[in-house]
Amino acid sequence: MSASVLTPAPAALQRLHDETLDLDNPSAYNLYLTAGPAGLRIGVADVRRNKFVALEDYAAPDAATPLAAQLQALAAEHELLGRTGWNRVRLAVQNRHFTLLPASLFRAGDEATYLRLHHNTDAQREQVLHYTHPGLEITNIFAAERTLAEWFQATYPEGRLLHHTSALLEGIAHQNEQGSSRRIYLSISYQEVTLLAMRDKQPEFCNVFPFSTPEDLIYYTILVMQELQLNPDQDVVTVWGDLTHDSELFTILRKYIRNIRFGNRPYDLGYSYRLNDVFEYRYFELYALHLC
Repeated sequence: MSASVLTPAPAALQRLHDETLDLDNPSAYNLYLTAGPAGLRIGVADVRRNKFVALEDYAAPDAATPLAAQLQALAAEHELLGRTGWNRVRLAVQNRHFTLLPASLFRAGDEATYLRLHHNTDAQREQVLHYTHPGLEITNIFAAERTLAEWFQATYPEGRLLHHTSALLEGIAHQNEQGSSRRIYLSISYQEVTLLAMRDKQPEFCNVFPFSTPEDLIYYTILVMQELQLNPDQDVVTVWGDLTHDSELFTILRKYIRNIRFGNRPYDLGYSYRLNDVFEYRYFELYALHLC
C-alpha cells in the first residue's frame, strides 16, 4: 500500500486563494513549496503579474511522519499540489544539514565530501544536492530525504529542489537596505532558528540552531552576535517566521535586544489582497523562492 494511503493528509491551517487564480491554466503560474518540521506550505505566483495569488499552510501530522509521505498524501487530494504543467516549480526543504561554499571552489560530484564536514550523510535515506546562487556566487550543498527528492523529481522533472537557507539568502539580498554595516537576521520555525549575518548583501554567517525554549533562542542569538562582535544594545536584528508580537519568543528577544524588528515580505513582488490579514513577516522563505 502506498504512503499516500497510509498517511493522513496534513491539516490545513491557512487556505487563501485570489479569485483570479485559473487552475485550468497552470502554465501561467509558478508553484512554490516548503517542507519541514512545521509542515508543508504552498504558494502560487502569477508569472505575468509577478504576484502571489495563493497561500496555503498545512500542519505536520506528527514529527515522525516523513515529508515525502506528507506530500504524497496531500497531493492525492489537492487541487494545486496534485497538478502538473506549471511554468516553474520550486521546493525548499528545511533542515540543519547544509553548508555554503564559494561557487568558484565547488566541483560537481563532490557534494557529499563537502557536506561531510558538517553532516554524516546516510546514503540510503538521504540525497545530497546543491544550488548555486548566480548573483551571490555561493553554492549551497544540502541533504534531503531521498524519498522526498525522488517523489519531487518524478512528479516535477523540471522542478528545482533547494534548501530553505537559499530562499532566505535570496530574499534578504533583494531587500532595499542600504549601508555597509553587518546585519543580523533571524528566521524562526518550529523548534529551529536560522541565523544569518550579511554585509553589503554578502553572507558572513549562516547556521540553523535547534531550540526548545525561549531561553535557548535568545542564547543562540546573543552567542552569534558576540562572536561577530555585534552589540545587542545597538545593532539591528530583523525577525521573520512563526511567532507573534505577544509570544514568549518575541518577548524574550525584545528584552535582550534593543533594536529588534519584524521583517517585511520580499520587495518587488505583488501580493493578492487575500493575503492582507497574514502578518508580513510570515512565510518569507516561501515568497523568496520566487527570487531563486
